Amino acid sequence: KSGVKVGIVIGGGNFWRGAFAKEIKRAQADYIGMLATVMNSLAMCDIFNSCGLRARVQTLIPMPQLAETYSRAKALSYIKENKVIIFGGGSGSPYFSTDTASVLRAIDIEADVILKATHTVDGVYNKDPAEHPDAMKYDCLTFKEAHEKHLAVMDETAMVLCEEHNIPIVVFCGTPLSNISEVICGCKIGTLIKKEC
Repeated sequence: KSGVKVGIVIGGGNFWRGAFAKEIKRAQADYIGMLATVMNSLAMCDIFNSCGLRARVQTLIPMPQLAETYSRAKALSYIKENKVIIFGGGSGSPYFSTDTASVLRAIDIEADVILKATHTVDGVYNKDPAEHPDAMKYDCLTFKEAHEKHLAVMDETAMVLCEEHNIPIVVFCGTPLSNISEVICGCKIGTLIKKEC
């Protein structure tokens, strides 16, 4: 309703977290994780459509019986038609995180900003607030500061790509749900990371 156009990259950790699979080779664990993201994408798309939001799923790994194979041109056309585009399958390659997949898709669709919703913290802190009551939250950080301070915002590849393509990131807590609409409207929630503060 606000006119904001939305692309979503979904994780799959609720089904499968490959980092914990010690007996399975890394590449195979990553592929299983990519399939988990497709499961979440299909579920979210169905929920959106049942609520009257027009949504489409594209996957980086071809599985035409379930979803469209990713096409930048098609994704851009859906966004122009005010459809929510949901990207499943991560980056389509092992050894890359969902963070990197998010940034790659943001670059492709010429996104203005990446919104990274977390489950627990309301932004980026100088140390883990769950373990350190004196942890300090940053309102704004530069990419350089985030790198120099070794802050776990996103994986390094994703951060470098964001800086190179000048795409700011807002890290915020996804609950309560009102936070999502507030951050989309530009309210100062969470931590903003960009080239210059």
